[in-house]
Amino acid sequence: MYRLGIDVGGTFTDFTLLNAETGATRHYKASSTPGDPSESIRDGIAAILNLEGIDGNALQFLGHGTTVATNMAIERRGARTGLITTRGFRDVLEVGRQIRPHLYDYTQSKQPPLVPRHRRHEVVERVGADGEILVPLDEAGVAEALAALAKDDVSAVAVCFLHCYQTPVHERRVRAMIEAALPDAYISLSSEVLPEFREYERLSTTVLNAYLGPAMANYLQGFLESVHRLAPKTEPYTIHSNGGLMTAATARDYPVRTCLSGPAAGVVGAAETARVAGFPNIITFDVGGTSTDVSVVSDGRPSFTADRRVAGHPVRTPMLDIHVIGAGGGSIAWIDDAGGLKVGPRSAGANPGPVAYGLGGVEPTLTDANISLGRLNPGGLLEGAMAVDTDAARDVIQQRVAEPLGLAFEAAAHGVIEIAVANMSRAIRSVTTERGHDMGDFALFAFGGAGPLHAAELALECGIPTIIVPEEPGTMCARGILLSDIVHDLVRSAISRAVPENWPRILELFASMKSEGHGLLERDGVPLEKRSFRHFIEARYVGQNYEVRVELDDVEAAGLDGFLEAFAARHTQEYGYDIAGRPVETVNCRSQAIGQVAHARPSRNLETGALEDAVTGSRSVYFGAVNGWQDSKVYRRRSLPEGARIEGPAVIEEMSATTILLPGQMAELDTAGNIVIETGA
Repeated sequence: MYRLGIDVGGTFTDFTLLNAETGATRHYKASSTPGDPSESIRDGIAAILNLEGIDGNALQFLGHGTTVATNMAIERRGARTGLITTRGFRDVLEVGRQIRPHLYDYTQSKQPPLVPRHRRHEVVERVGADGEILVPLDEAGVAEALAALAKDDVSAVAVCFLHCYQTPVHERRVRAMIEAALPDAYISLSSEVLPEFREYERLSTTVLNAYLGPAMANYLQGFLESVHRLAPKTEPYTIHSNGGLMTAATARDYPVRTCLSGPAAGVVGAAETARVAGFPNIITFDVGGTSTDVSVVSDGRPSFTADRRVAGHPVRTPMLDIHVIGAGGGSIAWIDDAGGLKVGPRSAGANPGPVAYGLGGVEPTLTDANISLGRLNPGGLLEGAMAVDTDAARDVIQQRVAEPLGLAFEAAAHGVIEIAVANMSRAIRSVTTERGHDMGDFALFAFGGAGPLHAAELALECGIPTIIVPEEPGTMCARGILLSDIVHDLVRSAISRAVPENWPRILELFASMKSEGHGLLERDGVPLEKRSFRHFIEARYVGQNYEVRVELDDVEAAGLDGFLEAFAARHTQEYGYDIAGRPVETVNCRSQAIGQVAHARPSRNLETGALEDAVTGSRSVYFGAVNGWQDSKVYRRRSLPEGARIEGPAVIEEMSATTILLPGQMAELDTAGNIVIETGA
């Protein structure tokens, strides 16, 4: 039987096929099809089944990560959406927190709301903060709002009432009325999408979920039909932004939870691979064709956050804490009005792609710079399967960068790389030093098609002593899907003093979430012995605006005293201090219901020959003004023997990525097949 992980990126779609019985893995890459991402998935699955000579019925598991929701939000291609909310609150979506996106840049403005004012309707109703119904729902007003939305031809409706996270009865009644009046409309209730306090974030998240819903449902339907034609016995999963798996039904109901779908899988895979290799503390460094994604894994556990912006819109839902910037192989090099060289965030993407690909690209990219300096194979990528035009890459760098700036060709091309690395290093610092981490305590885990290509210079700039490059790093996100479990996030708001008389209520909320979690896992077909739970309390000192997250293995066993002790330790870690004797209040109670999926660990048959047998040749590579052009050995990754030690300068090539060793650096192949580089930082 086989397990297949698929990651749909902006430039390439990656596939990892795992033989569940032997542990043997195969990796594939195909160009993405941005117009319809399901096309690259369908064609890729068909090609893999054909190449491996296996029947679709042999696929016992299929999981995929997708950027469909994120791209729709960025490009504003979502549904025509209406909003029904409490009287007096329709402008919350537009007023927000009154925070400028860039405080001192007056050319920047907030994204316009996804629902224009004329499609935002108020109705009379009111629920108190304690859940008591203060004003009954005005159903006649709801009917009027629905009639107006029908005239506006909306295909999605978001419903968000004040304090409905405590008592959702009004929202549920409105859903029934929508189903009767607009039977084809996609419905998004805030009490289901985000049942917690903070009105603006709950409203924004609910609206974005409705905005993405219809198109995501259509995409998933086409995806499911394609999979079922090729693999009739397989029920595919989608990776959640929290790093867990969810069924297609859950993804259809909550598309907002897929906004970090692919990158989250990469972090999960990196954390597990690094843990097995003996590196519990890593900085994940995932560079693809369009973006760079970085995150921190401490003591083997990825970092989480509940707040981020997606295309300028606040989203509050549990997700891995991943910082994303527009820096990838396809990032375009350009000169600004002041004559400064910039790289990204605009990307050539999959179509037309870098100039060297010969697909119609006319602007210089980071990939063109790497090809023209010998860092990427001038004979072709993907082990020769993808031809490149080195002369075209050199010409566009010369004409668009070197000549306008009055630079020598090498200085211009290497300048493109240096600026990209500087952008990446700022992203690394934003998740490490800016949050109290010492980068010297971490290893850099480099993956994605372009991660290992830039890791050596990035590590030196950031002072990171060790780099880990896994086998076939370009498909790590697809491989991470094969290491993920089903995860459901549950939340209950509980704003109250952390005192003995309120603690029983906290225990009741966790018991309620555990019961709900069992129901969800039962629906997903997870047997009882494969279920587990993680519990968190978000709390703050009285008077603080924002809270810290405290994890408790067993809330009942820990008790109030155990929670307060854990809160003080977490607050000290987050802020550097705690305030003994100051009252603490709980804000949200969270649980993760986890359904363990059977994982077959990849195996690797390491080579036992001589290191020289892995040498495929040598070529001249440019390493900057200090080191210049240097003749560098080129190694075939899959032929490296166990324990091989490679001295830089060197180039290590494999199907999905290229690893660069700078002069003086040393690399060794560990027993799991990872390249471990000592950077000299």
